[in-house]
Amino acid sequence: MPAIPQGSLVLVTGVNGYIGSHVAHQLLERGFRVRGTVRGADKADYMRALFDTHQDAFEALVVPDMAAAGAFDDAVKGCAGVMHVASDLTLNPDPNQVIPMVLAGVKNALLAAAHSPGVKRFVYTSSSAAATAPIVNRAFHVDDGTWNDADVEAAWAPPPYAADRKLAVYAASKTLAERECWRFVREEEKPAFVLNSVLPNCNIGGILSEHQPASTGGWYKKMWHGDAETLQLLREFPPQHYVNVTDTALLHVAALLEEDVVGERLLACAGPFNFNETVALMERLGDGSRRWERIENTDRDLKTVDSTRALELLRRYGRPGFTGLEESLKEAIES
Repeated sequence: MPAIPQGSLVLVTGVNGYIGSHVAHQLLERGFRVRGTVRGADKADYMRALFDTHQDAFEALVVPDMAAAGAFDDAVKGCAGVMHVASDLTLNPDPNQVIPMVLAGVKNALLAAAHSPGVKRFVYTSSSAAATAPIVNRAFHVDDGTWNDADVEAAWAPPPYAADRKLAVYAASKTLAERECWRFVREEEKPAFVLNSVLPNCNIGGILSEHQPASTGGWYKKMWHGDAETLQLLREFPPQHYVNVTDTALLHVAALLEEDVVGERLLACAGPFNFNETVALMERLGDGSRRWERIENTDRDLKTVDSTRALELLRRYGRPGFTGLEESLKEAIES
C-alpha cells in the first residue's frame, strides 16, 4: 500500500519550474490530485493549460512570496502530501538576498504541513549541491551523510559579493534549507509526517512547456539551436554529474508514496559528464549536421556517488536504472 492513497491531494510548490512540473505530471498520471503554487497569475494560466487534460485534478494557486509568514497555510489545506520544490534560482551572489528567503520559505512550508493534520509525507527538493560542490580532478565519495558545509562558509565570507560567489550562495541556500528540514522534524516540531529529501545534480531531459524557465534542460536545447550566450555558459560549466529530470520526478514520487522510504536523502546522480562528452553526443544526435568546437580543458568529475537506494526505487517504477546522457539530451532537444 502507498503511504498516501491514490486520489489524495498533493501540494507541489514551484509547480511551474522544470522539476516541479515533472513532479506534478507524474502524480497526475498516477491518479493523484495536485495543487501547485506559482508566484503570478500568468504562470497559473499556462500551468492550467499544460495540464488541461487533468483539469479536474489540477489546480494552480498564486503564492506571490513564499517567505511571507503563513505563505502556504491555505495551500496545504486538505493535502495528504507536500512537495516543497520552490527555491531561489536567481544565482544572486549576495547571500543576504537569497539565503534568508529560502530558509523562510522552507520553514513556512514545514509549519503549514505540521499544523495540517492530514499531511502524511513531506518531500524536500534539495540538490546535490547540498552534499558537495562540483570538485574536479579529485576522487572522493559522496553518500547520504555528506554535506556541503564548505560552500556555506564561502557564501557568508565578507563582501564584496562578486559574481564568482553565485554558485556557492546557491549551494549554501540548499544546504542550509535541507538542514533546517531535518532539524525541524527531529528537534523542533517533531511532526506526524515523514520527511524525505531528493538531491538531484544537473537535470537534463524533456521540457513540458515552452513558457517554462527550463533551467539546465533548456540550456542544451538553446545550444542546439545556436544560442551563443548559452553555448559560452556551457563551455564554462564545471564537470559534474547529470540526472534525467523524469528520474528526478520519479524519485520524488517514491519519496512520497513508498512506505519503506522514511527519513531518507535520495541521491539523484546518474553519472559524470563534461562539455566535450556532451558535444560528441549532440553531434551524433544531429547526424553530423551540427558541429561545436571542443574546449581544451580536460577536467573530470572523479567523485563516486552512492545512488544505490535511488536505483532501487527507480526500478520499482519500471526504469531499468538511470536514463543515459544521450537519451536525456535527445529529450531536451526534441521537447
